[in-house]
Order: sequence, then C-alpha cells, then structure tokens
Amino acid sequence: MNLFRLLGDLAHLASILILLLKIRKSRSCRGISFKTQALYVVVFVARYLDLFFRYISLYNTVMKIFFIGSSCYILYLMKFRYRPTNDPSIDTFRLEYLIAPCVVLALIFNYQFWFTEVLWSFSIFLESVAILPQLFMLQRTGEAETITTHYLAALGVYRALYIPNWIYRYFSEGVVDPIAITAGIVQTGLYLDFFYVYFTKVLQGQKFELPA
Repeated sequence: MNLFRLLGDLAHLASILILLLKIRKSRSCRGISFKTQALYVVVFVARYLDLFFRYISLYNTVMKIFFIGSSCYILYLMKFRYRPTNDPSIDTFRLEYLIAPCVVLALIFNYQFWFTEVLWSFSIFLESVAILPQLFMLQRTGEAETITTHYLAALGVYRALYIPNWIYRYFSEGVVDPIAITAGIVQTGLYLDFFYVYFTKVLQGQKFELPA
C-alpha cells in the first residue's frame, strides 16, 4: 500500500459517502443514473469473489465488503425507497453496448484463463466504462446538482490517482499491470470534459451546466 493507492481508495470511499448523503438528505435520486450504479454492483461482485477463498488483510476485506454492500444499498434506495424520484426516461444508455464488449475483452485479455481471473479482467474493463450512462444522462439534461458533481469529481479523482500509483509500483516494485493501466487511462479520459466544467464552473461557485 502506497500513498497514491491509499488516497485513491479514500477518494473512492468519499464518492460513495457523498452519493449516499445526497440521496438520504434530499430524499431523492434525481440526476443519478440507476444503470451506472447497477454496473458498479456487477463490477464489485465480479472483482471481489475472492472474499470467499483469499484473505489479504483486514483493511482489504473491510473495503471490499463496504463497496459491495454500499453499492447494493444505493440500488435499493433508487429502486424501492425513492423510486418515484428515479426517471428512467433520461437514463437510456444501452448497457449491452458496454457489457458485451467487456465480456469479449475479458475472455481475450486475462492473465490466466480461470473463472475468477476472467471475472477480474471483466470487472476492470467494465469499471472503466461504467460511468458512461451517468455522463450520458448529464449530456441529456445539460445540468446537475452541485453535490452530484462532487460525487462524480471524487470518483474521477479516485481513478486518476491510480495512475501515479502504477508509476510508483513500477519504479519501486517492478510491477506492471497492462490491463488495469489501459482501463484506468480510458476511464480517466472519459472524465476530461466533466472536469473542465467542474473546475471552471462548480469550483467557482457556479451551477454545473454543459455548454449548449
């Protein structure tokens, strides 16, 4: 565990807590993509199946359980508790366009052709594009609540911090993970337009609005 990895994990944790705060405080999931949250459940479940047969550390185990549990809880809030505030008419991204290519990529690019290893690769590829339904929703509506943008910013920072983490691991441990690095760069790249608006508007006290 290095500083960049720790800060990345904390940013990821912060993003989930911000999202839960937004939903619970406003009693609404308006502006949140149910499809993106469902994809994150798939990502975490597929990646953390090793909870049942491999122990790394208490920190690792607690974080894995938290990510699975919190993502499922968010889906519960959106699907049942605050369902009237969820508008599927603007959450229309076709998930098969994301899931099918990720399955194919995982079958081709993996470190060992074992069930859990293929699932791990699938989760890495899927996480890199899981935010697309949310960004597509933002594109359709053209605006977002400030706290929603803070959630997305924390999520983007989490992925961005993994880039220096990989650089550090290469120089300190000689470790290179081409699958995770490629997927992480793709995911970070998807946030570039969002971050531009976030830094030039939201952090300046203005409302998040995409250019017309």
